[in-house]
Parts: sequence; structure tokens; C-alpha cells
Amino acid sequence: MTGAAGLALASSPLAVGSCTSAAGKKASVPLNLSFQEGVTPGETLQEKLDFIESLGVTGFEPGGGNLAARVDEISEALKGRNIKVSAICAGFDGFILSEDPAVKAAFDSSMRRIVEAAGKLGSTGVIMVPAFNWQTPCMPHTLQTRDYLCEQLHELGEFALSCGTTVILEPLNREEAFYMRLVADAAAIARDSSSKGVKCMGDFWHMKEETSDYGAFMSAGKEYLQHVHIASRAHRNTPGEDGEVDNYVQGFRALKEMGYDKYVSFECGCAGERKTTLTAAVELLRKQWEEA
Repeated sequence: MTGAAGLALASSPLAVGSCTSAAGKKASVPLNLSFQEGVTPGETLQEKLDFIESLGVTGFEPGGGNLAARVDEISEALKGRNIKVSAICAGFDGFILSEDPAVKAAFDSSMRRIVEAAGKLGSTGVIMVPAFNWQTPCMPHTLQTRDYLCEQLHELGEFALSCGTTVILEPLNREEAFYMRLVADAAAIARDSSSKGVKCMGDFWHMKEETSDYGAFMSAGKEYLQHVHIASRAHRNTPGEDGEVDNYVQGFRALKEMGYDKYVSFECGCAGERKTTLTAAVELLRKQWEEA
């Protein structure tokens, strides 16, 4: 039965079309790199953007804290540059699965302020985690909690759409978050929220939970995958600082095959001199993107 099923799938129009179209599209998909603000060397925003621009990087990922007050500053600094705001990295108060009404209310109000600012900046979305392990009191990990989360995300996603942006669910490794560890989990929750304003992301560091980089990204597909974070794979430093283990080719192959057109953003520490290691990392990732 397994052999017959495999033969039927391989000979189906969907299977053949997927393989041939992916092979034809891969070469034309650009690698859109982004730097988080805290990763980028420079004393001022202008200096940081100058460095980003010098490497041909086209994305800038600021944090969400105080973002509403920085909209004009960031917009002005980006004028005349080939750099856009990619995702917004969290920055809200509280958390969505809190059992404390005051903490949940703090999340609701602060998250909406960040989403509004993200929309004004043309951001791809605001990154959020439903709950970190250390956040208590937290709703239990049950089907009812998942249903509640999807309902809450529907409202938030529709609000994000009205602002011209999205909210992006980030799965984390088990040391940081109990609830959502796999890209497929985040994509399924995004789907079940029934809002096109709810998306997900993958992070090469947290994806040590996955059995396959390729499979992780493909489990979300272009419909739900809205952002990617990258770091070295052993110590979460700059890509390349951990040597041969810093191989992203399989994940990149999935991104190219699905026609991923959003950003791969640096969220990482740095063991060496920052300007040198970031320059080398950009070269490494562009080389691996070509190999994928």
C-alpha cells in the first residue's frame, strides 16, 4: 500500500507541478537580510543604518518598546535609503495567556500600540510569544487554552490588518517556552485563528527542536511564514562564528522553493569584533543562499 500510495502521489499533477515549479523559481528568489537594531554596531540610529546600508542589507528590525514615540524618528532616518522596517521584535507588557486580568490588560493595550506603530512604519508584523516559561500565573496547556488563544489572536489579527500589518507567532525551544515549540505548531495556530493578520516565523536557533530545517519552513509555507531569525547554531552568536555547524542550506532551500519574499533577520550575540563578524556572516549567508 505504501509503495502504491507513493507512486500515485509522485505521478499526480500536484506533485509534478510542485517539483518542476520549485526548481524553476529557486534561482530568482532574493535573500532579504535584516539586522536587529541591537545587533547593529553604531552609537546612533544613523550610524547603524549607515552600516546596514554599507553591506547591502535591506531590512531593519527595531524593538517594540517605545516604538510609537519613535515612528517619526525611524521614518525620517530611512528616507532615501534602500532599507525598510522588517518585523518588530516584541516590546509589549504582560502576555496573552496570563490568568491575571491586569497583566492581560497590559498586554492588550501595549500590543495594540506597537501594532499601530508597526503599521505606520510599513513593518511586516509584530513578533509575539504566547507565554514564556517564567511568566506566571499562566493558563494551563489544554485544548481550551488553545481555543482561547485562537479567539484572542483572531481579534488581534483583524486589528493588525486594519493597521496594515500582522502579528507574528514565534515558536521557541523548550528551555524558553512550554506552549509552542515547532514552526508547524505556530502555523496551525495562525491558521486556526481564522485571520489573515496572524502569521508565524521560524528561528534557526530555536529550530534545534525541529527534525528538519527544510521541513520546518515547509510546514508553514509562504501563506503563514512571515519572518525568519538567524544566529550561529551552537552558541547563538553571529552566523559563522560556530564554524561548520553554521549551515543553513537546507532551510534556505525551503525558503527559495516556496518563494519566500520576507526577511531573514539577525538575532544574535557576537563573540568577535562586531563589524568584522557581521560582514563575514553576510558573505556566508549569501554564499549558502546560492548553494541552496
